[in-house]
Parts: sequence; structure tokens; C-alpha cells
Amino acid sequence: MKVVRGLSGTVAAGLFVLACVVVGAALIGARRGFPGPGAESVGAHIGVAVIALAAQIYSDRKRGTASLAAAALIFGATAILLWTQWWG
Repeated sequence: MKVVRGLSGTVAAGLFVLACVVVGAALIGARRGFPGPGAESVGAHIGVAVIALAAQIYSDRKRGTASLAAAALIFGATAILLWTQWWG
């Protein structure tokens, strides 16, 4: 279970960094007059990052099936974000 929580924590931290990069790209794009990620993409990245961080905190505080379910939520939310915003 520790390995799963560690991996999900790494994914959650990566989502946070990715959200910061997308927000930064949107700000730079707006200031320099070139198209960047739209509001939908920025909102999706921020929303999934918040969900993942909250689920990771929950996963770290619980044990057993609850911890595994929170980790699965992180992996699922990450897959949906990557599919809809990056590969779709």
C-alpha cells in the first residue's frame, strides 16, 4: 500500500506542476498576444490538480480500501485529464 500511495503522491504533485505550467502559459500567451491554452483547459487542469491533492491527503491519512480508492481516484482523474486535454 505504501508503494501505491507513493506513486499516487508523485502523480498528484506532477498534476500540480502541470497546472502551474498551463496557467503560466495562459498568462504569457495573453500578455504577448499569442494563443495559449483556453479557459476550459486552465480550469480543467486546476480542478483535477485540486481533486488529486485532496485525494492524496485523504489517502495518506486513511488505510486499507479507503486509501486505495483515493489513489485510484487520482489515477483515474489523471487519465481523464490527459485524454481530454492532451490527446483528444
